[in-house]
Amino acid sequence: MGEAAELLGVSADTVRRWADAGRLSAQRDENGHRVIPGPELAAFASSLASAADERSEVSSARNRLRGIITAVTKDAVMAQVDIQAGPFRVVSLMSREAVDELDLRVGATAVAVIKSTTVVVERGPARASHTGKPKPDEADGGAVTAESADVTVETRGGRS
Repeated sequence: MGEAAELLGVSADTVRRWADAGRLSAQRDENGHRVIPGPELAAFASSLASAADERSEVSSARNRLRGIITAVTKDAVMAQVDIQAGPFRVVSLMSREAVDELDLRVGATAVAVIKSTTVVVERGPARASHTGKPKPDEADGGAVTAESADVTVETRGGRS
């Protein structure tokens, strides 16, 4: 339940309530612990996804993370904007002019729009089963490296 809660961005108590109410299917493992099958959790997570925002119809970018700006660092030419989007920190480097035009400042909401030809996919770390041994399907985690990614920060007034 704890891992499902972490993946969904909610508390373990919320996941338990959803399971008790029948919104999420949970089964008991050999030790009596409630577990949620991966495909079931994936389907449920997809159903929780928010509706597409108004900009998604005019942009080919579909990876949109809405959050709050936590830091803006500017020099004479460039700027760095940090956005906290749920549990994710997104950092974007852009021109100082774009930051000024969009009036990006700490505390404002923004949408990080991520469009990339390369996406990094990593398997989660091997988690021990209740017996203390790694589960067979999780013992061989790995990662693929990326070369670059472009991030665009959008506000209600436009984008950079």
